Amino acid sequence: MSSILTNNSAMNALTTLRNVNSNLNDTQTRISTGMKVNSAKDNASYFSISETMKSESGMNKAIGEGLTLSKNSVATARLGAETLVDLAQQFVDRVAFAQTEGVNQADVQKELTSLSAQMSNAVQQSSFNGENLVSTAGNAGGSARSVVSGISRNGAALETTKINFTTTDLEAVVGDTSANAADNTSFANIDISAADATQLEAALTAANTFLTSVTSAATDLGIAEKQIETQQDFLSNLTDRLDSGVGSMVDADMEEEAARLQSLQVQQQLSTQSLSIANQAPQNILSLFRSANLNDELISGPLGGRNTSIVGTDHSLRLSE
Repeated sequence: MSSILTNNSAMNALTTLRNVNSNLNDTQTRISTGMKVNSAKDNASYFSISETMKSESGMNKAIGEGLTLSKNSVATARLGAETLVDLAQQFVDRVAFAQTEGVNQADVQKELTSLSAQMSNAVQQSSFNGENLVSTAGNAGGSARSVVSGISRNGAALETTKINFTTTDLEAVVGDTSANAADNTSFANIDISAADATQLEAALTAANTFLTSVTSAATDLGIAEKQIETQQDFLSNLTDRLDSGVGSMVDADMEEEAARLQSLQVQQQLSTQSLSIANQAPQNILSLFRSANLNDELISGPLGGRNTSIVGTDHSLRLSE
């Protein structure tokens, strides 16, 4: 049955076209943003998980940047400590040389004083961003140090992990080069210019003890730097894994979206054509009435100046004068 009041075919075609247009808009959004989950309405579960993982990734990146500063401070301190190891070794060698009878101890002392001054300069210059881990001021709060190395999640709670290491006040080991005390309490306080054999042995023992302290400090700083470096590499890889996991959940498959886009564009064209055809149905009904009016004109109207009449049941036309 055809109706001019209700066009069911047009309504069905319109519904189909609306669905196609909606799907096409969604596809174009995924293509333009590169994401298949743009908001919680797209996929609530994936959206929640991805946002949590993005947060963790961001925190790891921030901690990694903070570790860069800590690493540079430790690396600078290690360089200073290793420089002191070399200078301290030379210091011990010169004191050992002074043990030999006949050596001019005053000349050797000049070398020792010069080495002590170089040590003091190395300590004072081992500073990064205002932080000196081998100076007296840098160790005023104690030798125990800790650096935040990461974040661990325990349910809804977040906890920090730390790298612990110790530093050494090498400035105290070097001593005050301006002081003239000969009490063997630091490199600067070792004076062999007029020492006897017993004093030379005591000076050598003290210098070797200081060398051990400096070497230990350099070792501790090297271990700490390696720990921080390893943690940085781990955080970098961990961040990559988190970002990759987020991408697998929310990123759009561009090959699939491209194929879907072409399919929906064809469906859109076909739906539009179907709607156009359905909208022509009332016009087809009108053409029936136009045909009926034409038949009436042919039956009752004049034809070529002659009268027409219908005779018989077969509606045959007869012409009369």
